[in-house]
Amino acid sequence: MKNKILSQTALALLLAVTARAQNYNYTTIDDPLGVNTFAQGISGNNIVGYYEDSSGNYNGFLYNGSTYTTLNNPLGVNGTYAEGISGNNIVGQYYDSTGISHGFLYNSGSYTTLDDPLGVNYTIAEGVSGNNIVGDYRDSAGYYHGFFYDGSSYTTLNDPLAFNRTFAYGISGNSIVGYYLDSSGNYHGFLYNGSTYTTLNDPLGSLTVTIGVDGNNIVGYYEDSSGKYNGFLYNGSSYTTIDDPLGVEGTIANGISGNNIVGHYSDSSGTAHGFEAIPVPEPSTLALGILGATSAGLLALRRKQKRGQN
Repeated sequence: MKNKILSQTALALLLAVTARAQNYNYTTIDDPLGVNTFAQGISGNNIVGYYEDSSGNYNGFLYNGSTYTTLNNPLGVNGTYAEGISGNNIVGQYYDSTGISHGFLYNSGSYTTLDDPLGVNYTIAEGVSGNNIVGDYRDSAGYYHGFFYDGSSYTTLNDPLAFNRTFAYGISGNSIVGYYLDSSGNYHGFLYNGSTYTTLNDPLGSLTVTIGVDGNNIVGYYEDSSGKYNGFLYNGSSYTTIDDPLGVEGTIANGISGNNIVGHYSDSSGTAHGFEAIPVPEPSTLALGILGATSAGLLALRRKQKRGQN
């Protein structure tokens, strides 16, 4: 009877904890030189983004978990923004002395300018995966297009449902994510696998913007009925809202690496702070550990009882 009671207790623990939803531990990321900080991309333990300093200038940064390193393209006299990271490759944009926007690739202390040949005074590199880069440019008519750059040639990306605006933001392997503007003026996320565009709309949102991707996991944000921005994680089948508890004025998820998510939130004063969200171990994993330990205890007890009977 005692064994039966213990078995029922273990099962109850398993059912109780698996019913709980996934939670995250949120850590604020504030560059010490910034009055506003935006975390944009993550690769392993490294996070990139940009901050606004006390003079109103924007500077890129790389954070390795303990130290912030400022990233300023020497040509970016009007601002440098780090947007994405993959290994040692960092991409983003800078504004030159005339106010023209250029994309860039940064690796081992060297900056390389990235300008889509179809872009007129505007190219942004948004995401990187290995040596492949995505972003967007503006053409001579003022329309925006996404692009894919493989290190030698640029390929334009236009969602077929888009009305003059397609933005490519994240890349992981063959998967590219971004968002487009439809003919009614609404924004929708998309996933492009090299041949097909799939629209992504968070069911809680009046608009959806997808920004980061790693494997099957996609992050971004949606606008709810009150006009507030909320981050989300989409795993290919379901959407999970990502809201930093300090982000009373909104949360935006920008990048993902493994299960870790980075982005930024706005506090009650409207100040922007970066964040990293790390998932709390799944309750089901904890439950299995409890159940396993209980089962091991039961097995030892049964063996002890059996030895006593012999």
